[in-house]
Order: sequence, then C-alpha cells, then structure tokens
Amino acid sequence: MKAGRNSMACCPFHSDRHPSLKLNEDYFFCFGCGAKGDVIDFVARLFNLSSYEAAQKLAADFGLDPKPPTAAALPKPKHPCIRQFREDEMLCFRVLTDYLHLLEDWKVRYAPKTPDEPYDDRFVEACQMYCHIEYMADVLTVGDLEERVALVDELMKSGKIAFLKEYTVRKTKEVAHRGKAPENA
Repeated sequence: MKAGRNSMACCPFHSDRHPSLKLNEDYFFCFGCGAKGDVIDFVARLFNLSSYEAAQKLAADFGLDPKPPTAAALPKPKHPCIRQFREDEMLCFRVLTDYLHLLEDWKVRYAPKTPDEPYDDRFVEACQMYCHIEYMADVLTVGDLEERVALVDELMKSGKIAFLKEYTVRKTKEVAHRGKAPENA
C-alpha cells in the first residue's frame, strides 16, 4: 500500500477512489468508513485475522522474534517531560488551594472584632496573600499552556512550592492544636 501526500492512501476497507485513509507510525484512520487502529488492527482487518494471528503474521513477514522483548528493549515513554509537568502542575495546584483554604479561614477566624483591636499577623497575611495565591491557582485552572508551564517552572525551581507545602501543613496543625480544649479543664 502506497501512502501519498500527507500520508494519505485509498482505503482498502471500502470502495475508495480518493485517498481517505491517514497512515502514520502509530495508527491509521479512514475518514470515509471510520476504520481505525494500530498496525496489528490494520493487518487483522486486511487479511481477516485475529489480533494474535495478525501479530504473528507481522513477526513472520518482518523476521521479528515473536517472544516479548526484555524490559531493557521496551521503548521508553514518549513524553516523560509531559508526565512530569502534569505531576508538578497537580502538586502546585493542590498546595496553592490548601494554602488558599487556610487564608480563607484566617480571614474570618482572626479578623478584628472591633476597629480598635490590633490586627493578628495571620489576618494580615490572609489579606495580603489571598489575591496573589488565588491568581496563581486561576492560572493553573484556566491559563493557557505557556502560562501554566512558566508558573509551575517558577514555583518548582525556586523551591516556593515545597516551602509553601511545609508551611501550610505546619500552620494548619498549629490552628488545629490551638482549637483543642485543654484535657485537664
């Protein structure tokens, strides 16, 4: 089967006068009849074979060893950087939202009860940091890829996200500890 311009070919699975089958290294797809799959699916359908028989035929036709490859011979994941970015992005989002929830609590819990009451440091921090942290969480939620990558990169490389994670855990424990009633009261 010959693929022409843009890796297109006439589909062998239906009467096709104009190329409608897209071929590439990973899959095939026919825009005319909807046939799709990988090379094994293609051979199985073309020669009316099971997937197993198609794999055996391909191995025989191309002189491949039908035994499974060892772990060292298996292909590496195509996009490890993308996987790592997604993990880092989720970590950043989780840490930012945890801190945001803490700030929301502090804004209410430590707000002055009267105009003359001095400001608690946690109330001041909540007022100063809330909009900035909310903005970063919004970037990770609705920002375009370039903005998200830049923010995650900055937060991870600078160590800010690791610091913020530890800080939020510590401050949350302090609030929980202070909120408990004395045991010998």
